[in-house]
Amino acid sequence: MNTSIQQLNHAAALIVPEIVLLAAVCVMFLVGPFLVSPTGRASDGVRHRWGGLALAALGTAWLLWFNHAPATVSGGPFTADALAWFARGLSLTMGVVLVLLLWNQVDDAHSAEAHACLLSIVAGANLVAAANDLVGLFLALELVSIPTYVFLYVVRRDHSSREATIKYFLLSIFSSALVLYGMAWLYGATGTTSLSGIAEALSAADRGDAVIRRIALALLVAGLAFRITAVPFHFYAPDVFQGGPASNAAMLSFIPKVVGFVALVRLLPLTGATLSTKLWLPGESARALLAVLAVATMFVGNLMALRQKNLFRLMAYSSVAHAGYMLVGLAVGNVGAVGGTSAVLFYLASYGLMTIGVFALLRGAGSKSYALESIDDLRGLSYSHPSTALLLAVCLLSLTGLPPTAGFLGKLNLFLAAWSETTAVGRSLAGLLALNAAIAAFYYLRLVAVMYLEPAVSRQARPVEIASWLGGLACAASTLLLFAMPQWVWDAAIRAAG
Repeated sequence: MNTSIQQLNHAAALIVPEIVLLAAVCVMFLVGPFLVSPTGRASDGVRHRWGGLALAALGTAWLLWFNHAPATVSGGPFTADALAWFARGLSLTMGVVLVLLLWNQVDDAHSAEAHACLLSIVAGANLVAAANDLVGLFLALELVSIPTYVFLYVVRRDHSSREATIKYFLLSIFSSALVLYGMAWLYGATGTTSLSGIAEALSAADRGDAVIRRIALALLVAGLAFRITAVPFHFYAPDVFQGGPASNAAMLSFIPKVVGFVALVRLLPLTGATLSTKLWLPGESARALLAVLAVATMFVGNLMALRQKNLFRLMAYSSVAHAGYMLVGLAVGNVGAVGGTSAVLFYLASYGLMTIGVFALLRGAGSKSYALESIDDLRGLSYSHPSTALLLAVCLLSLTGLPPTAGFLGKLNLFLAAWSETTAVGRSLAGLLALNAAIAAFYYLRLVAVMYLEPAVSRQARPVEIASWLGGLACAASTLLLFAMPQWVWDAAIRAAG
């Protein structure tokens, strides 16, 4: 009994930030309904209290994360290694911006549930990174998925939001089934659900399980491709992004990508060729699959984005294209002068800043009666709202990959990772990545041109949604700061990939 209690205490000590978040979630779900009348109305300003509590929970979790350095943990359901530390920092930091974006987008009566779901999603993303067991990893993935269904609907409950929620719900269930089936094949091959135990079993003498590993690889990549919006599992994204408010689109553009890529970094070495503990190269099957996915995802995302008039659909296809860029890093592995996995993790950090910044600023320049939704809405934004136009231009330049923004360094690292791998596949992927970056520049720079070169329909100043605008300001400033001082994030990415 004492041993079991000690093991539970040890496991709980590794996930204290997530426990804080989930405690706040419980408070919101339990207390929130008592502040709503039987007619479904709540006192004005209740959403500010729940938003403040969400920020307090994220701030406390962030301090706990920041004050605990990565550590090597052997065995147990959770780990506290450098990858978990890095992913936690990403999700907690961007979670603060997502709370600001959500602040005034949800009504008072449903604010408790909306913020609780958002904190649950962030906690689930953290637990995916900390999982050291297939069962824990799957449960963490579902802790992201299930609150997402509620979050997509509760923020705005109109016909388009219902349609978006149903589409995401049905496809997410299919994705979860594929991931679970792939995990079952890994368990069947090794007899254990521990990730470290699976790695040890598969790195032993030849067991004749190559076919099983290939089947597990295909199922896991297919299931997680839904979360990162990789082709051909991307087709839900434009409708879901367009069908909800900016807070929904911002969350879906980033958190599922963190979840999907971190899970792939955990699971791919179990199905590929491990050269050493710090040098990983995808096996031939994994390499071919990831390379094909990367090329298809880049081209489909960018070519479809060229055709869009709605900003949310354009950003959805942009999100697809960026998933393709990051798949290039996974396809080349860690054998080049610049590690592919390190480049992916660094790109996740820069991508989160620039894409969430765009959605925050699209919301920040609007109000409940006005939203920036089409490209025409951007016309003359530099006259009617010059501060928002400037910050939005910074985020769009970062998405383009131009200096002096973090997006430039992110794309450069991915290109160098593929080129320095020296094989024909790696250099071909590097060339195609550069070509797609040029294609993407057309539609990103077109938005900047519309803001600054086309006349405004009205030069009357538009209202500012201050919480979202502050989130956009933080993202735009951070993408410039990360360009100026990238080393600390790059070093953390290298440690996380190692």
